[in-house]
Amino acid sequence: MSKPDQTAPPTLLFYSYRALTRLLAPFAYRKVATKLAAHGVSDRRQRERLGHASLPRPDLAASAPLIWFHGASVGESLAAITLINRLHTRLPAARFLLTSGTATSATMAAKRLPDCAQHQFAPLDSPSAVGRFLAHWRPDAGIFVESELWPVTLSAAKAGGTRLALVNARLSAKSVAGWRKKLPTARYLMGLFDLLLTQNQQVAKDLLSLGADPARVFPSGNLKAGAAALPDSPGLLGEMRTALAGRPLWIASSTHKGEEEAVLDAHKALLQDHPDLCLFLIPRHPERADEIGAKITQAGLAYAKRSTGMALTSETQVYLADTLGELGSWYALSPIVFLGGSLRPIGGHNPFEVAQAGAAVLTGPGYSNFIETYPPLIAAGGATQVHDARELAQAVDLWLTQPEQLQNARDAARRYVAEQSGQLDVVVNRLISSLGVNVLERTP
Repeated sequence: MSKPDQTAPPTLLFYSYRALTRLLAPFAYRKVATKLAAHGVSDRRQRERLGHASLPRPDLAASAPLIWFHGASVGESLAAITLINRLHTRLPAARFLLTSGTATSATMAAKRLPDCAQHQFAPLDSPSAVGRFLAHWRPDAGIFVESELWPVTLSAAKAGGTRLALVNARLSAKSVAGWRKKLPTARYLMGLFDLLLTQNQQVAKDLLSLGADPARVFPSGNLKAGAAALPDSPGLLGEMRTALAGRPLWIASSTHKGEEEAVLDAHKALLQDHPDLCLFLIPRHPERADEIGAKITQAGLAYAKRSTGMALTSETQVYLADTLGELGSWYALSPIVFLGGSLRPIGGHNPFEVAQAGAAVLTGPGYSNFIETYPPLIAAGGATQVHDARELAQAVDLWLTQPEQLQNARDAARRYVAEQSGQLDVVVNRLISSLGVNVLERTP
């Protein structure tokens, strides 16, 4: 199948960037390898960042495609896995490769990827690393998730005949402004994609302003709505329910620096009318646990820290859940979840995971990363927006004292996710038709 014409040629800035990455690759590798090693990643797997594959290319049936997905970290990789599962039902002979850059995403992928797929760490965006990667894997299609615009990788893949798509695309206003200052290079990169699927109309307009071909740009909703629910542990759920012994509970999840103070102030206010109320506080970055523990003590609250094995008792007012991999269990435990990264202008976090677990959502106003999601979710009654500790306490109190309103919010959140996940079939259809990977396709 012939490749579509690019809308713009490569620029001097692109060639300069490619030359610079060649020079800086050894230093970049030292930094990323150190970070991976700190998470227990083996030397062999660290070298995947230099394009050295640790797995063989899969054996493929005649004309069956190898479809490559790339996502930066856990959230993007989960969206990719959702698409991999859907595509595999349509393309049973296809095989899939998922690349990402973080140890946590690799651990998640090992648990959740289907048998038709495998994971590698993404090559650094330098000519030698990308060249080795592409020479080994020879992907027929490359699907990049959200905002992964690596110029050397995209250019080399396209030159090698890989058809490219950007899915779940989102760009911050800062990123768009930066690319507009380099418009000829932005046009070149946009022209490398055969298909661009955006989270909302605004992102579609932004991509068009950067030179994307209007015939290839389609708003398609947020793919995270269709991701499988986070896994939970029945054993852990049973243990925690026994420890809580019927006490009411609310969760503050993915909190960032500067937000815990408001959460703790809200909890102290709630304890006046709900003295047995328990708060599960789940920081976005568990390494901040000691700092947060000091804040809890300063607030005059009794807490237990999960990472040290402290028991949740009847005296525990705050349970500091500073561990990884247990978020699905925590969401299944509580009907009320506040999502952090939103009381400050950080961008917010994924409400779909909360709604899929059956909980209602609370958020601050700083949810710019989910601007297409929160307003309709709030309008549907599945989420409530708060601005400070006082409003947060009021919202939690309302749901604690009015169980029918809480149930209505939980039901509304579930309905919204179900409606949004229907967009997945549209996305899969566009990917199959635009990327030319429909060999041996099953009828949907």
